[in-house]
Amino acid sequence: MKRFLSGFMPAVFLFFSLSLPCSAEMPREYHWYCKHVKDHEQPKLAPELSFIEELDAYYIDHTHSDANAEDKVIYLTFDAGYENGNVAKILDVLKEEDVTAAFFILGHLVTHDTELVKRMASEGHTVCNHTVRHRNLSQAESEAFLKELRELESLYREHTGEELAKYYRPPEGTFSRENLAVAQENGYKTIFWSFAYPDWDNQKQPDLEAVKQMILSNAHNGEVMLLHPTSSANAAVLGDVIRTLKNEGYRFGSLDELTRGGMTNED
Repeated sequence: MKRFLSGFMPAVFLFFSLSLPCSAEMPREYHWYCKHVKDHEQPKLAPELSFIEELDAYYIDHTHSDANAEDKVIYLTFDAGYENGNVAKILDVLKEEDVTAAFFILGHLVTHDTELVKRMASEGHTVCNHTVRHRNLSQAESEAFLKELRELESLYREHTGEELAKYYRPPEGTFSRENLAVAQENGYKTIFWSFAYPDWDNQKQPDLEAVKQMILSNAHNGEVMLLHPTSSANAAVLGDVIRTLKNEGYRFGSLDELTRGGMTNED
């Protein structure tokens, strides 16, 4: 589950640090948050967070920054912790629309819905690491942090016979600089996002037309879109959203393309 902050600060990307009285040596905790922008522009990174781009962390494709460019790309990503019927529906839509995405999964999904996870990989989606338990790891020691990643790697290997992609997304968007550095040192690239909305509460799903318009009005070239596939609203509107974005000239790229700096398979 993601936690979104509300406030009136002018920066497009906001963060706050959690002050803990225990030790001056504890890592500084950051909470990723992105405000929606107008006119299909790319959000800007707050100067205080500029370090993320030195640590193999990505939130947007800077090489696709022109809203009117001929080549417009969106990177579609999902955070998937469990199945409630909607994850399979999302996969059905993606298959029908011939679109691949990245799924950041948790241990529960691997152990309880193994066939669903196998389907993600077999249909060309990138299956990525959202940690095994979805805990706040910003204050964790390096080994404890790596344990969360490695346990999911092992579960995925054990249940699918495949290797998990080396992409990591911090649970709840909560992280420290140390987390990103350890992830990088162990071959991971961290993937944040440049668009999300409060879609995770299954008891408070928004109006379908409002969801569709929110997603479409905030589309921007180079966007890393985050959706939760457990959302019934997302499952209902995803097909229309994909078709509309394609009609507006967007294509859907892979995380390999994003992290290579916008290169496509044909480059």
